[in-house]
Amino acid sequence: MKQAKSVLMLALLLATLSSASAARAQRTNATAVQPLQLSVFGGASGVYTGLSGGRNLSVAAGIDLGLPPLLGMRPTVEVRGLYPVDIGVIDSQRDILGGLKVDFLLNHRLHPYADFLFGRGQMNYGTYGFLYNNYIYALTTTYVYSPGAGIDYQLSEHLGIKVDGQYQRWSSTPTPSGTIYSEVGTVGLIYIFDFNHGGVTH
Repeated sequence: MKQAKSVLMLALLLATLSSASAARAQRTNATAVQPLQLSVFGGASGVYTGLSGGRNLSVAAGIDLGLPPLLGMRPTVEVRGLYPVDIGVIDSQRDILGGLKVDFLLNHRLHPYADFLFGRGQMNYGTYGFLYNNYIYALTTTYVYSPGAGIDYQLSEHLGIKVDGQYQRWSSTPTPSGTIYSEVGTVGLIYIFDFNHGGVTH
């Protein structure tokens, strides 16, 4: 699976298609944005674990605190977690990550973004463990580095959809390099809280 690469390509395509219309709209109307924006999201994730073809079906959930926009971009603090519901036969990955996300406010609905997250992850190795160099591994825990990108599309004042891809680096793994790279693709829903109580700031 190449979910992360596909999401990156989709984000670039949509950003290119919408940038011209967004620029015209910004010349005539100020973008309505909240100075702070709190949102939560949840969705389904397909995970290519990077170890011997391992695959998981997982659930992802997170919370974003958007800071005041600057030059058409909104810096955002994000915390998210990933939990496997179908662990496959090789390994399963779960993690808690946090970091910085930057939303590109092309218009009031379409927000491509890039992020860099860091946190702690756990990898469990099947029912009978994973044999490597005459050792059987049951689980490992390690730091996880996760650059990614995606698109948030706002359907209404409070609801939106998310398409997200992450490329994760795991260390302390039973491989010759001691490192694997997993790919996570997520599709989900967003709920946006209203700090302005029904109003907007321009």
